[in-house]
Amino acid sequence: MYWSEIDTVLLDMDGTLLDLHFDTYFWLEHLPLRYAQIHQMEPGEAKRWLHERIIAERGTLNWYCLDYWSRELQLDIVALKREIADRIGFRPYVQDFLAALKAQGIRSVIVTNAHRGSLNLKVEHTAIDQLVDHVISSHDYQLPKEDQGFWQQLQREEPFDPARTLLIDDSLAVLDAAREYGIGHLLCIVQPDSQQPRREIEQFNSIDHFDELKPDRKA
Repeated sequence: MYWSEIDTVLLDMDGTLLDLHFDTYFWLEHLPLRYAQIHQMEPGEAKRWLHERIIAERGTLNWYCLDYWSRELQLDIVALKREIADRIGFRPYVQDFLAALKAQGIRSVIVTNAHRGSLNLKVEHTAIDQLVDHVISSHDYQLPKEDQGFWQQLQREEPFDPARTLLIDDSLAVLDAAREYGIGHLLCIVQPDSQQPRREIEQFNSIDHFDELKPDRKA
C-alpha cells in the first residue's frame, strides 16, 4: 500500500477499531439470559428463539437498530448493553494507528452500522470520537453500509475521492459494497472478535492488527 495515494481512511468501528467480543457476548449470551429472566422463559429456549429472530433481519438496517429491537423484544436494549459495558475495548494498536493518521494529515472517518445508542455508549467508555475527524452512523442515512445508497449519501457529506480512499472493515459484505462503489483501497480485519478464531480471508487484502500499517504520505 502506498500512503501517498490515500487522502481519506474510512474505518468501521465494531470488529475493526473495537473488539467485537462485546457485541458477540451481548447478542449471544447476555441478551438471551436477560430476556429469559424478564419474560420468564427457559434460557435455552430464549436463546434459540432470539437467534432465529435476529438472523431473520440480517442485511437490513433493522439488524443494527436498537430502537427496532427494543420495540420487538419489549426491552431497553441500551440499558442492557450498559450492564456489560466493562467489556467494551479497543483492538490492539488502534490508538497508535489513529494518531499516525492524524500526524500524516490523512482524514479519518468512522463509518459504522452501529445505532447511535450503541455508538454513544462506546464513545462514553472509549472517547473514540476524539481520535478521528468525524463519526457517521448508517442510521443517519437510514441505509446500511451494504447498500449503495449509503455510499452515495456518505460522499455528499464527506467529499472524498473514492480512488484515493481506504476502507478498513471486518464485514465482507460491506467491503463488497464499497468495492462496487469504487473505493480504491480495501482491507479486511482477520480476527474482529478476540475470543473467536482467526478467519481465512481470500477476497480482500487483510491484516491482523494495526501495527502492520505504517501511515507515511512520503512512502
